[in-house]
Amino acid sequence: MSKIITMIPVRMASTRLPNKPLLDINGKTLIQRVYEHVKAAVPGDIVIAAGDQIIVDEAKKFGAQAVLTDSSLPSGTDRIAAALKKIDPNGTQYDIVVNFQGDGINVDPKVNLGLIEMIQRTDCDIATCGMVFKNEKDIADPSMVKICMGLRNDETEGRCLYFTRAAAPYIRNPEKCPNKDFYHHIGIYVFKASSLKKMVSLPVGVLEERESLEQLRALENGMVIRAKIIDNLKLVQEAPADINTPEEYQEALKWIK
Repeated sequence: MSKIITMIPVRMASTRLPNKPLLDINGKTLIQRVYEHVKAAVPGDIVIAAGDQIIVDEAKKFGAQAVLTDSSLPSGTDRIAAALKKIDPNGTQYDIVVNFQGDGINVDPKVNLGLIEMIQRTDCDIATCGMVFKNEKDIADPSMVKICMGLRNDETEGRCLYFTRAAAPYIRNPEKCPNKDFYHHIGIYVFKASSLKKMVSLPVGVLEERESLEQLRALENGMVIRAKIIDNLKLVQEAPADINTPEEYQEALKWIK
């Protein structure tokens, strides 16, 4: 039986939406709602990896465990690794680490159950997920990251060969290609605990720096990432998956009760 911990990285700094973790969402703060969603769906321990003391204080109010980390850490991956090292300095307490973003107010935490199972079944280093692009215009958008994997028509998971902001893979002969899907990478990660530790110890990769995608660091160093294609990401279809702007905050208030 794997020992699982979900880490929720969160910090106060947000240029588009100040004090985002403490925003009131119909009676509860954003971070409390995210924590409660995770607690109801994912087995194992849950810890908030906080970049600020005010978040630690807020977590205590609703009974969550929180660990204060350096506010200057460059990514959520670095933040959860730092928090995990404080909780489990010898690296023996947990086998699997779920990274659930602190602004994912409307992301269904049950998505992680399939990723946990995939790590247990395949022993891959990192499990993530994607969705089939429905809008061709989005494929060319560099903010929409693509996963390159060789899936046949009846397959819904596989090894990730590359992640890119470009429109890839190129289809040379469409008439001979049975699967013409492009896969949008959803930035949800589940790690083997040992693989998380390894990833944050590695230097920034050449391709990682070029594309500004940290998962390429793992691929450049021979780590195995697998992805599951999912049909649904949200708890409430009408609401935004996460909150990054004042407009998304107002939209979330309409639906998140």
